[in-house]
Amino acid sequence: MLRLLFKTISLLALVSFAGVCLAGGGGEEGPKSDKSLADKLGDFRARGPATFNNGTPAPELPGEAITRRTYVGSGGEVIEVILGRTQNDSSAYSLLTLVKGNEGEAVKIGQVGTASIEQAGQISFVKGNAFVELFGQSLNASQEKLIQLANSIAQQLDSGENDIPVLVKHLPNWESAQPRASYAVTFAGLKHLFPQQRVLEAIAFDSGAEAVRADYDAGKLLIIEFNTPQISADNERAIAARLNELKVTGEPANMLPSAYRRVGNYVVFVFGAPSELVANELIDQVKYQQVVQWLGNDPYAYERATREFTETTLGVFVSVVKASGLALVTCLAVGGFFGALLFSRRRTRQRNVEAYSDAGGMLRLNLDEMTPETDPARLIEPGVR
Repeated sequence: MLRLLFKTISLLALVSFAGVCLAGGGGEEGPKSDKSLADKLGDFRARGPATFNNGTPAPELPGEAITRRTYVGSGGEVIEVILGRTQNDSSAYSLLTLVKGNEGEAVKIGQVGTASIEQAGQISFVKGNAFVELFGQSLNASQEKLIQLANSIAQQLDSGENDIPVLVKHLPNWESAQPRASYAVTFAGLKHLFPQQRVLEAIAFDSGAEAVRADYDAGKLLIIEFNTPQISADNERAIAARLNELKVTGEPANMLPSAYRRVGNYVVFVFGAPSELVANELIDQVKYQQVVQWLGNDPYAYERATREFTETTLGVFVSVVKASGLALVTCLAVGGFFGALLFSRRRTRQRNVEAYSDAGGMLRLNLDEMTPETDPARLIEPGVR
């Protein structure tokens, strides 16, 4: 019980530190159990009702957000489950990467839920806006049993977007960087990624800003995404002023970014690079992919539809012309081949056929030129009787 209490308090403190406000479900009837933690999940049955964190170390968190329940497997395995609901999918993924901490565990995609982390006697995973942790409470609670129960719980959860945050996929070589990357959706989470970097204090990390950190051979890369170009530009000016202030006050070089640049709505830092040139080469690999959403009617909808119709029509016309030309060439080639074959066959038959004679074979006019010329040596010479 002490171990369980410690892990529960640790989780709640972590949520508080990350600043992710979990969605409450209480009303006049009081907190209700998360339906995803059913009484029976596969080979596991719940031992007693679910419990809730009515008094948590984080006063801003609703008590209904965290649900705990103990399950017992068919072989007597005891597993404790803690399930929390966050504001959105990105917040849940951020919690998962914070659980990873500095231990270096890899975040695996698609094995359990949307993304998961496996540790000895413990599994953490996210799916949709749900963040779930499982702890083995008995010696026979093997990793296979934890995975089995985790998959059963994941099947009960809404998939949400069913993908990791898009910003992670904008990392250079993101497939190899993603398992060790960390994510943040609050300023506290951002400071947790780089606790010693004072330049980050100038950033107004609000209005839905998100950040991702990934370590490369060239340095530690930090990408912060803002919702609008205006917010990004304001933060760029604040960061530049803060950098000048730190340089004037004699901040050590290793406590300053090796390179810094604004890329679209991104603010990109590289820390701990061998040189500024190497850091800038890493920033060059970051590409901002703009997505525009109109709150009202799109004023360019007609122009875009007209352009798409023109391009589609032109593409169809060109395709028809190409197909017609190819069909014509094919027909001519096939017709010419069979025509030449038929002509050659008829000529061969004409050379081999015996000519018809209506004079009993004595004399005939070779009008059809189907019989060979008469041998001149056998003709009677003129005047000879």
